[in-house]
Amino acid sequence: MSSKSPNGPDNTTRNLVIGMVVLVVAVGAIFSVLSNKENTSAALPSSVSKADGYGIVFNGDVKGVPVVDIWEDFQCPVCARFEQTNGDYIEKLITDKKAKVVFHTLSFLGPESSLAANAAACASDENKFLGFHKAFYKNLPAENAGIITTEYLIALGKFANITSAKYGECVKNLNYKEWVNNVAASGGEKNINSTPTVFVNGKEIRRATSGADLGDYFDPAAFAKAVEGK
Repeated sequence: MSSKSPNGPDNTTRNLVIGMVVLVVAVGAIFSVLSNKENTSAALPSSVSKADGYGIVFNGDVKGVPVVDIWEDFQCPVCARFEQTNGDYIEKLITDKKAKVVFHTLSFLGPESSLAANAAACASDENKFLGFHKAFYKNLPAENAGIITTEYLIALGKFANITSAKYGECVKNLNYKEWVNNVAASGGEKNINSTPTVFVNGKEIRRATSGADLGDYFDPAAFAKAVEGK
């Protein structure tokens, strides 16, 4: 592990911030191709709200709390870094009912992203979305390396204590592939052109401006302040 210098973050973080800036450009070109039209007859996983951009919603019935929208792609390494940095805090917000949190699983990085998004929806039906989410990013394979298959996703489910035959069939049959397209369409309508993209009450949190300024995305205290306003 690299040691931090007195004046800035470690090299890994610096490179990830640079990568995040590159994604803003690259994703915009790819995303327009994959943003299909909405299919209103698509099967929807549990906890999904059409009004919330077809996102998987936690604490949808809680009033008077911040609304946090997280747009991500399961193959995105910067999303994995965001999960590593803020995942436990986000789960605590959900558990303590201090925020409404909406996860939008995009698929602009290719078919393996679509497979992962579908599997996450299947995990949502088992009330295990957060466990799947954490397990996937903890074991993130290389992008489009052919590792993310139905067999891999079924095996990964065990790390989130998902062992039901229903989950396996849902993953194999791509039960929610049209829903995955709907999330992409919603992201296109909202001009989401990079991941992760996070909004709090409809306003995007502050992005990094340099290797020394991590913005609100990768500074836990800044992210908590962006969410809670204190």
